[in-house]
Amino acid sequence: MNPLKSGTLDLALLAALQEQPRYGLDILKQVNARSGGLFDLREGSLYPALHRLVKAGWVESEWQPSDRGGAPRKVYRLTDSGRAALDAKREEWRTLRGALDALLLGRLRA
Repeated sequence: MNPLKSGTLDLALLAALQEQPRYGLDILKQVNARSGGLFDLREGSLYPALHRLVKAGWVESEWQPSDRGGAPRKVYRLTDSGRAALDAKREEWRTLRGALDALLLGRLRA
């Protein structure tokens, strides 16, 4: 099972860009490494999702020369509205996590 299919892909990508701009494969490595490989994000899911985030205005991209002298790379960065979306999605996640914890652990929610 790939947990990113359950609607958390946008949150994962926005979080991967919160610290610094990144190019596509660096985003992929960041998500996979920070999730301990649980998400197993692939290029076939990454680039359509990034395009959707750019279209939403949450992420912007620009071509930059490679630091290794190779072909230029498209670098993605959060916009101000992307940071706001990340904050909102984090709060949604906290709410969902709290509700699921209450359900699964048999606790009453306040």
